[in-house]
Amino acid sequence: MSDCSLNWMDNHRLTIVVGHAGSGKTEFSVNLAVALAQAGKKTCLADLDVVNPYFRSRERSELFKRFGIGLISSSQECVDADVPSLPSELNALLQDQSVFGVLDIGGDRSGAKVLARYRPQLKGQSCNVLFVVNGNRPLTYTPEAAINCLREIEDMIGMSVNGIINNTHLCNETMEDDIYWGAYLSEQISQQTNIPITCHMVHRLLIRRVKDLHQPVFPIRIFMRKPWENSTVYLGNCETHS
Repeated sequence: MSDCSLNWMDNHRLTIVVGHAGSGKTEFSVNLAVALAQAGKKTCLADLDVVNPYFRSRERSELFKRFGIGLISSSQECVDADVPSLPSELNALLQDQSVFGVLDIGGDRSGAKVLARYRPQLKGQSCNVLFVVNGNRPLTYTPEAAINCLREIEDMIGMSVNGIINNTHLCNETMEDDIYWGAYLSEQISQQTNIPITCHMVHRLLIRRVKDLHQPVFPIRIFMRKPWENSTVYLGNCETHS
């Protein structure tokens, strides 16, 4: 198993996180922002997800205060808007070269369109566009379906995806086999697109059970929950409060 080094995290100032709805983009974005902040980087997370009503990083503002992470939130009233309302602070983030920015983009074309208007500002910037895939989701269960989603998002935002994030899971019922299945699926996507796998997201409780992966493993905690969920997590017959 490869260790998770900071190299892939901070080799670009801006990380743009995209993927199909329900792939785990927000969980990845929050964990990445926390990891950057803990590494001493001045970090800001821009929550531009105007699609998902349940997993919004802006609802974890206290968490970001604890880690010293800046938070930029999109309007909650623009889910169905043709031209979503975006915060003016985003322009400052794109211009401030001293800040590492994580941009959490809504799922699919409808969510990705919020980024399209910033193409001029993003041109020439140090950007890493990462595509999060959950191989247990019905609309990204095959390489063909996942690649179709990836290409649609690229077309909408006018930028190319630089890396694939394997986030295959079954929420609290995730086992090692889910991660291995996601790794296989991600390899197929990578081979057909020539886009490298950046890392595999693995809950910290399962780290020691996952071996022989050829790319970095990103140990995560579960920060994002639906309103009716409590803080107890069951993973592979393990229980924790995260």
